[in-house]
Formats: sequence, C-alpha cells, structure tokens
Amino acid sequence: MPAQGWAPGMLGAAHKPGAMPLRPLGLSDMYDAAFRIIRFNPKATVGSAVLVAAVSMAIPVLVTAVLTWTVDLSLDRTGGSTSTADVAGLIGSFGSLGLGSILQTIGLVLVTGMIAHVTAAAAIGRRLTLGEAWAATRGKRWRLIGLTVLLGLMVTGILLVYALSWVPVVLFLKTWQIVVYGLVSVPLFLAGMCWFWIRVYYLPVPALMLEDVGIGGAIGRGFRLTRRQFWRTFGIALLTVVIGQIAGGMLAMPVSLVGQGILAGAGSTKFAVLGLVLTNALTSVISAAFVAPFTTAVASLQYLDQRMRKEAYDVELMTRAGLTAS
Repeated sequence: MPAQGWAPGMLGAAHKPGAMPLRPLGLSDMYDAAFRIIRFNPKATVGSAVLVAAVSMAIPVLVTAVLTWTVDLSLDRTGGSTSTADVAGLIGSFGSLGLGSILQTIGLVLVTGMIAHVTAAAAIGRRLTLGEAWAATRGKRWRLIGLTVLLGLMVTGILLVYALSWVPVVLFLKTWQIVVYGLVSVPLFLAGMCWFWIRVYYLPVPALMLEDVGIGGAIGRGFRLTRRQFWRTFGIALLTVVIGQIAGGMLAMPVSLVGQGILAGAGSTKFAVLGLVLTNALTSVISAAFVAPFTTAVASLQYLDQRMRKEAYDVELMTRAGLTAS
C-alpha cells in the first residue's frame, strides 16, 4: 500500500518514490516525469491552465457577443457607411481580445508557480490538489509577477538597444556595410539572446517558488545553476519548446479549421467578428492546456536536476520522501 498522501502508480524503485528517480536526470527521465506529473495531477496542472485561459478568453467572447447585437461588426463595408459606434465596436471587440490575452499571460505566470510546487511534491511521491498548489504560492505571488515583469523589461531593453544600433548603421553606412553589419550582428544577437534565455530567464521561476529567495536571489540562483551546463540546458529547453508548440498547434488545429470554415460560410455577416474571436479564444485555451503544464514541468525538472547534480539535492529529497541513500 502506498504511503498516505502519495499518488498511486507513482511509486517505483527504492530511490524513485515519485514521478522521477532521485538522481541526475536524463532527457527521457524528464519527459517521462513531466507526463507522469500531468497525468497524476491533472487538476493542478492542466486544470489550472485551462481555468486561467478559459476565464481570460471568456471576456472578449462576452464583450464581442454583446457588441454584435448592439452595433454593426460586419467586416465587409462595400457600398456602406461606417458609423463612429461601429468603429468603436470593432475597437472594443479586438481590444477586449488583447485584454484577455494579457490576463491569460498573467494567470499563466501564476500557474507556472503552482506547477513548480506540484513538480517538487511529485518528486517525492506527493500529489497536490489545485487548492494545495495555489496555497503553496502564498507569499510569493507578487514576487513572481514582479520577477516576470523584470525579466520582460530586460528582454525589451535588449531588443530596444539592438534595434537602436541599426539607426546610425542605416543612416550613415553604405549598402554593403549595412549588409556586413547584418550578417555579423544578427547571429551574434541571436546567440546572445539564447545565452540570456538560459542563464538569466529560464530557471528563476522555480528557484523563486521553491527557495527562500527574492527576485534578485532567484535570478542569481538560475545563473549559478546553469553555469557549465549551458548546452545541456539549452538543448532540452529548446526541444521542449518545439515539442510544446507543435503539439499545441496540432491540438488547436481542428478548432481553427472549423472556425475558418464557419467564417468562410458566414462571409460578411455581423457574426464574422464573433466567430473570429471565439475561434481565437478556443484555440488559445486548447493550446494553453498542454503547452503551459508541459513546458513548465520540464523547466522545474531541469531546476531539480541541476540542484541534484551540483548540490546533492537528491539526498534531501530522499529524506523528505522517507528514504535513505544506500
């Protein structure tokens, strides 16, 4: 009989009390553990992502539905006039879609914090409910949002600096010099962004959620944990993103195709915008249901893996699981 509070079916070998073996992890270990975590904690992983995405995307759908019955949202204006109310309606509809996307992004940030706790618990054979996962983030939620905003500002700053570097190049250099600058600077910029992604951006979230550190401390922890582990971390992270995007796109494709068919049939009717917003909302929810839990679980597993490799964290996990290293 599994110990009380442990997820049935997650128990295995002596040093694998949960979703993963308590030793440095290989790629197959991480992916197997990620799917186990999602399978045995569906409410706290997929459920939380779907809940956030559905509530956020319900806003533009409801706003557009109301506007559809009050103003003319038809896309074809041939031979007709457009009133100020109609323009305001279109702006309100697509603006609400943008607002829903922003709220979904913020919500999924909190979901990543929850999944970090779910992953850490699953490593020692514990299953967290949705409520327990949410409660585990108490005291760290605003710091998590602050960390996300800070990292986003850092990315924006880097992009802005690089974009501004092109201004004098385009204004004062000859065409062949501009081409040379592009051939040299673009690969260097992409390499720098990959370095920033792994060394600065990738692991601070699980570090913030699972350790007693602040925003700066979390970034520092992510930087130290990826030292001399860049290529391994980068390869797994990149493969995970590719898999997540392909799988999310494939899952959302049927809804997208149906939506396009409905739009084509609806033509220029007043329901075209509603159909467009509804299709976008559904594909966003379906994609988030898989992509967010999977990619976040793998990132959290990479965090645990680096700690086991560098800090013998597996020993601490064994102690928490009630095991002893042999």
